[in-house]
Amino acid sequence: MFDPTNELLTIRQTDLGSESDIIAALSDAKQCDAAIWAATGFTDAPDQSIVDQLKAVFGLATNARGTIDAVGIPALGEGLANTPQRIREGGAVLPKVIMLSSAGVTRPDWSEEKKLELEGCAGIPIVRLNPFGILGVKAQSEEKLRNCGVDYTIFRPCGLNDNWSPNQRPIFSQGDIAVGRINRQDVAKILVDLLTIPEATGKTFEGISIANSEGYYPPSPSIGPALERLALDSDTGGKGPSEEVVRATFAIMQQLLPGEKQDAAGLAMGQTYEQLDKDEEGRLGVRGTEEAPIRST
Repeated sequence: MFDPTNELLTIRQTDLGSESDIIAALSDAKQCDAAIWAATGFTDAPDQSIVDQLKAVFGLATNARGTIDAVGIPALGEGLANTPQRIREGGAVLPKVIMLSSAGVTRPDWSEEKKLELEGCAGIPIVRLNPFGILGVKAQSEEKLRNCGVDYTIFRPCGLNDNWSPNQRPIFSQGDIAVGRINRQDVAKILVDLLTIPEATGKTFEGISIANSEGYYPPSPSIGPALERLALDSDTGGKGPSEEVVRATFAIMQQLLPGEKQDAAGLAMGQTYEQLDKDEEGRLGVRGTEEAPIRST
């Protein structure tokens, strides 16, 4: 549990949209050799007022290049790039920057042919609507991080859902084709674990979790072995695996979708898989008419 009185914890107010403020924060921190970026300039959190939500999306729409993702990520990477390498026993290089991104960031830019072929992940609500191009902003921020010279890891979780049981087994994939759910607690644990897992360095991957029914699929003691099998961004030019591997992985990952219908592309924004199974309307309306900001074209 978060304890603000912990003497090992220092809280510093920082403007994540200011490169100079981020660099200053890193300089003020004693022996800062790694960081987790889990901030974003956009949210649809239900506990946030509609005014704050509109301010966030309006700011993103009018100044995408000045969002905290676009400014803060490269500033953090460049600020830590010249610090001594983080070395684990045995000489393995550890990541310095862990970026929390999002599944789906590359899908709006897929060809129409690929979108049709992989509709199960290209047709999900966040990709279909892409409010004010938020996915593109994150994709560009990822690329800036890859190119700033820092040892990094980019994690793209799928749908964050607090009703999905925590402490589940994570499933990782590459190619931006994963669809499903993961509890925020599991995302937080993965982000912290990545700081000390050399198998994660220089890699971009997405993740979901599968339900641990009757204890048959408990999480493993370490996610290192699963991440070791993934490709380095440097080996794929940052573009992910080949199209053949992407399509094969897509076919497998689609079998892990929640719900009886297992139809992610049939969901409306704000609708759950359970509501889809029961033909119930989601909180933002019928698919295709959702009351959500849509990217202008």
